[in-house]
Amino acid sequence: MARDPDTIQREIEQARDALAATLDELGTRANPQRFVESGKASVRAKLDEPKIRYSLIAVAVILGFALLRKLFR
Repeated sequence: MARDPDTIQREIEQARDALAATLDELGTRANPQRFVESGKASVRAKLDEPKIRYSLIAVAVILGFALLRKLFR
């Protein structure tokens, strides 16, 4: 069964539009800046946890005291 050339042309244009939309979506998903922002948000969320925050503060204080002790000995 032969198809009408106009129908074939419309199907090609629809397929082209669908492919362009898919490529745009893939480009958005694979954007390195998006990965960086996602990583930053993840680290910030982890550092906002009190257990992690206070542990890091304690380590910084201990390192500070050790450094001051070493400098003034």
